[in-house]
Amino acid sequence: MVFILNILYLFTTTRRKMRILILLLFYHYATKNVKSYRTSSPNFILIMVDDLGIGDLGCYGNKTLRTPNIDKLAKGGVTFTQHIAASPLCTPSRAAFLTGRYPVRSGMAALSNIGVFLFSASSGGLPTEEITFAKLLKQKGYSTALIGKWHLGLNCNSKDDFCHHPLNHGFDYFYGLTVTSLRDCKPGEGSVFVAGVRAYLATPLQLIGITLISLEVLHYIDLLRIPRGALRYFFLISTVLFGLLLIFFYTFRYLNCFLMRNHQIIQQPLSYKNLTQRLTEEAVQFIGRNADAPFLLFLSYLQVHTALYASKDFKGKSKHGLYGDAVEEMDWSVGKILDVLEKWNLNDKTLVYFTSDQGAHVEEVSSTGEVHGGYNGIYKGGKATNWEGGIRVPGLLHWPGVVQAGVHIDEPTSNMDIFPTVVKLAGIPLPKDRIIDGHDLMPLLQGKILRSEHEFLFHYCNAYLNAVRWHPGNSESIWKVFFFTPNFDPEGSNGCYNSHVCYCYGRLVTHHNPPLLFDLSRDPGEKSPLTPETEHRFYEILDVIQQAVNNHTKSLCIVSNQLSWGNILWKPWLQLCCSSFFLSCYCDHESEEKLSLPKA
Repeated sequence: MVFILNILYLFTTTRRKMRILILLLFYHYATKNVKSYRTSSPNFILIMVDDLGIGDLGCYGNKTLRTPNIDKLAKGGVTFTQHIAASPLCTPSRAAFLTGRYPVRSGMAALSNIGVFLFSASSGGLPTEEITFAKLLKQKGYSTALIGKWHLGLNCNSKDDFCHHPLNHGFDYFYGLTVTSLRDCKPGEGSVFVAGVRAYLATPLQLIGITLISLEVLHYIDLLRIPRGALRYFFLISTVLFGLLLIFFYTFRYLNCFLMRNHQIIQQPLSYKNLTQRLTEEAVQFIGRNADAPFLLFLSYLQVHTALYASKDFKGKSKHGLYGDAVEEMDWSVGKILDVLEKWNLNDKTLVYFTSDQGAHVEEVSSTGEVHGGYNGIYKGGKATNWEGGIRVPGLLHWPGVVQAGVHIDEPTSNMDIFPTVVKLAGIPLPKDRIIDGHDLMPLLQGKILRSEHEFLFHYCNAYLNAVRWHPGNSESIWKVFFFTPNFDPEGSNGCYNSHVCYCYGRLVTHHNPPLLFDLSRDPGEKSPLTPETEHRFYEILDVIQQAVNNHTKSLCIVSNQLSWGNILWKPWLQLCCSSFFLSCYCDHESEEKLSLPKA
C-alpha cells in the first residue's frame, strides 16, 4: 500500500502531493500503532450475559431499559448487527465460544432433548483434550480468570478429580457457579422441572394411583382376589418413588446451587444477596492485581437467567419489573469494569467484548404472570430455537486506538470468532491439529476486508443440524434454510410455552421437504418463506447449501457424547458437599470471610 502511494506521489500535482503525504503519514501511524498493540500482549475482558435479548439494550434500539454503560461500549467501538451464537442453549454455546469450534465437534451437543447440564454431580463436561483460548493464553504467560457461570461440567470419576473444572481448562482463578442459576436455586421462585414432571411423570403417577384404588375396590367387593402382601409392596414402591421425587425438589438447591472459589465451595446453597456486586468486586480486584501484566478476564454473568435477582439499589427501579432491574444492575456492573480500566490506565491496552450466550428466553413467565424473559426485538423465537431470536445476539467490541468508534458491521459473525481473534492478538499460532470454525475478526474490524469470512454458518439444535445460513460473496442476500422447525405451543405464539423450551426432534418439531428458505436481507423477521414461485433460484440455492452441508458433515469426527443420559444424570459419588449430607450440605464461608475482615 505504501509503495503504491509513493508511485502516485511522483505523478501528481503539488496539492495532491500534500494530500497523499498526509495519507502516507496517517497510514504509517495507524499501522505502526496497530502493530504495537499486536506485539505488546493486550489485555482481554470478555463479558457474556446469560439469556439477554438483542432488543434489551439501548444500542440495539431499546428505548425503555437504561443501559448507558453498555451503550458507551457500542459508541466507542464496533457493533455487530448479525452476531450469531453457535448454539441457542447455554452449555453448547459456551463450549463453542471457548474453543472456537461447533459444539458437535467436542461432543457438547446432546442427542436427547436435554441439551445442558442440570446437576453438579454429572460426569459430562468439556473434554480435557479441547483447547480453550484461556489455556493458550496461560501458556503465553497471561493471568486468566473466570468469574461467574461455567456450565461446562465439574468432575469425571471422583468428586475431587475436577477434570472439567475451569482451572483444568486454562483459568488461573475461578469464582462462580459450576452449573447455572435456576428457579430451583432461589426459594419461592418455583421449579424448572415442573413442566418435565407434568409431561413425563404426571400420567404415570395418575395411572399408579388409579390402579391402586381400582385393585383395592375390586379386592373389597370380591371380584378380584389379590394377596394383601402384593398390594402393600406395590403401595410401598409407589410411596418410595413419590418420596424420592419430593426429596429431589427439596435437596436440589443444596446439592447444585453453590458458589466456588477455585476448588473450594465457599457458599452452599448460593445466596443471591448482592450477588452481582460480589461478582463485580471479584472482577475489579482481579484487574487491579494484574494491572502491570497481561491478563484475560472472562466475566460470565448469572443474570439475566432465571431465577432473577437484583440488589436493593436496583430492585423496583426499572420499567420492566424484576427482569429490567436485573438488566440495569448488570449494566451498572459493566460500568464498574470500565471505570477500573480507566483508573489503571488500561483502556488503550484492553480489548473489551460484550455478548450474550443466546437469545432471550421468551417462555420465562413467573407463577404470578410477570414476564421474566427478555426481548429479541424484531426477531422470531428465542432461546432453544434457531430462529433469529434464539441465536442473533448482541456483539460489541471496544478497543480505543485500534478499533474505530461508532462503527456498525452488518456481516455475519459468530461467537466462535473470539477464539482465533484473541489467540492471534496474543501472538499465539492457532492449533494445527483440529478444525477451528471461527475466524479472526481483526481484518473485518480494521477494514482490511469488507466481507465476512463466514460464507456458511451451520445452526444446530442440540446435535441435529437444524438450519444453514449462506452469504454468497457476489450478493447482498443472506439465505437461510430450515430442515425442521419447532412446533410453537400454543399454536400461533412465539415460543413453546407449555413445555417451557422448544425441543429438537420427534412430535415436537415439523420437518420440511423442501426446506424452508428465507432471505434475511429482506426478511430478517423470518415471516415469509420463499417458494419456487417467489424466488426463481430456489432450487439452485438449496443445491449449493446442500453441498456445503455435505462438506461440513465430512469434516465431523465421531466423539464421545458429553450430554448422553449416562453423562448428565446425577451420580452420588461425584456430589460435592462442604459439610455433610446430614447437615444438608450447608456452609457460608463467603459471609464468614467478609465478617472477619477488619473494618476500614
